[in-house]
Amino acid sequence: MLIKRFEDIEAWREARKLAIAIYKITDSAKFGKDWGMKDQIQRASVSVMNNIAEGFDSDSKAEFRRFLGIARRSCSEIQSILYIAVDLAYIEEEEFNEFYEQAEKVRRMVTSFMKYLRESQARQRANVLTR
Repeated sequence: MLIKRFEDIEAWREARKLAIAIYKITDSAKFGKDWGMKDQIQRASVSVMNNIAEGFDSDSKAEFRRFLGIARRSCSEIQSILYIAVDLAYIEEEEFNEFYEQAEKVRRMVTSFMKYLRESQARQRANVLTR
């Protein structure tokens, strides 16, 4: 599939699903009492999709990879916060597993996309050198 817009990026679409799920779960009464944690996990979830989108409009593949790296780290941040959320009984173990796995799925997709861009850039350099 040809990527013409950031919305065409599968990792962005999955990150969007993750952000929506995070917003829904943090709307609960238990989570809602902890404004700082709620704010942090919501911002991290939005950061994933926003950094993919922002990176798409970068001037180079290297810069795009840098933004994807930030998106990947935001996935890890979400996963880390989920541990505290389940430890404090803001979410159930089942919810923890579901959200953790969604964040992991997005993290793997972003990592694969970074690898694809790196390899694509290397192929372009090799083509230039062989001309």
